[in-house]
Amino acid sequence: MTTKPRSQQPAASAATAHRLQDAMKRLRARLRAESGQHTTGLTPTQLGVLASVVQEGPVTAARLASMEHVSAQAIAQSLAVLKAAGLIHSEPDPKDGRKKLMSADPSATELVDKLLTGRASFLARAIDQVLAPDQREDVEKAIELLERLADADLSGGAI
Repeated sequence: MTTKPRSQQPAASAATAHRLQDAMKRLRARLRAESGQHTTGLTPTQLGVLASVVQEGPVTAARLASMEHVSAQAIAQSLAVLKAAGLIHSEPDPKDGRKKLMSADPSATELVDKLLTGRASFLARAIDQVLAPDQREDVEKAIELLERLADADLSGGAI
């Protein structure tokens, strides 16, 4: 195994980071297009919030903001749109009447399932048509690495 001198590693890591970021951006855009997400009239952020309500609900707005890594104001805006569309509803939290619990309408669950199925279907077809059988193992390894990157806790060090 050859390693680059330490002075070249940060530049190589930065170049890799840019390539990875670009590839992920392109893949996300392709998944949105292939799933029919554009036809929903909802933004990617609103759909992300909706998917969180479907998966986690009933859930408070504060919990959603934390899960989505956005401000309470941003969640409130998304929730207002989703409520107006009839995709979610709120009810008082039985443990704390000051809080509201957000729940998904069955139509929201159906919509999220349709979008996720569309994305998975595209990826499965792409894997089958583009990758050689021996490359599928590489994809499994890449997924593990991406999961590790997503779970990385860098709070103790400089970014």
